[in-house]
Amino acid sequence: MTLRSRSLSLNAFRHEALNEVGSTNTECLARARAGEAGLLWLTATRQTDGRGRRGRAWTSEPGNLYASLLLIDPAPPERLASLPLAVAVAVHAALRAVLPTGGEPLEVKWPNDILIGRKKTCGILIESEALPGGHRALVIGIGINIRHMPDSAPYGVTRLHDQGSSASPEDVFAHLFREMATVLEEWDKGRGITTVVDRWRRVACGIGEKITVNLPERSLNGTFAGIDDTGFLLLDTGHGSLMPIAAGDVFFARTE
Repeated sequence: MTLRSRSLSLNAFRHEALNEVGSTNTECLARARAGEAGLLWLTATRQTDGRGRRGRAWTSEPGNLYASLLLIDPAPPERLASLPLAVAVAVHAALRAVLPTGGEPLEVKWPNDILIGRKKTCGILIESEALPGGHRALVIGIGINIRHMPDSAPYGVTRLHDQGSSASPEDVFAHLFREMATVLEEWDKGRGITTVVDRWRRVACGIGEKITVNLPERSLNGTFAGIDDTGFLLLDTGHGSLMPIAAGDVFFARTE
């Protein structure tokens, strides 16, 4: 049964809590190959082989949240590009619920890095794999720094406890479970991109600032002019037009 034929109410999602696992993303993909129908959350107390984007290791000791959501055929391929924005909006809302008011700004850096005071507090890794019969498994992996954070990173990092939150991994996941269901229903297999983009813009980090965008083959410098209605980053390079960028690593000149 695919996402297209199931309601996205809270009751449609299931959750299985694991103690120790190599990677919640890897486990979700293995479940998909074995016939799992999707809408399944896996969380783990500890990961022994956690990873981030581009194969980077991710600190995975007990005390943080390690969660992955498995979706089967979540949207037509041409609509999937906006999914990272939807995920970021959901994670942002979940963290807002457990952080005290009056703290450092909680923002999203394009496309889906969650920052507190311009310091990264969450890693999001979205992976997909083709399945038999023309179906596709997609996994949304989310690691949130609650009690631990990397000792060394090429950017600023923080954790929820340093931001005045006493939330446990279970507390954070309860909010994430609810917010993700709400946002995915709004996203509506990509048809609700307008609503998601509007929400993303309201919590965006650094619009109007100078940035560098690292692409696989080159780096681009300019001003972050926001995102277009499909979620592409708009870079003002000073040559009279805005350059749309589908994917890349963004660095702000002021803080990074």
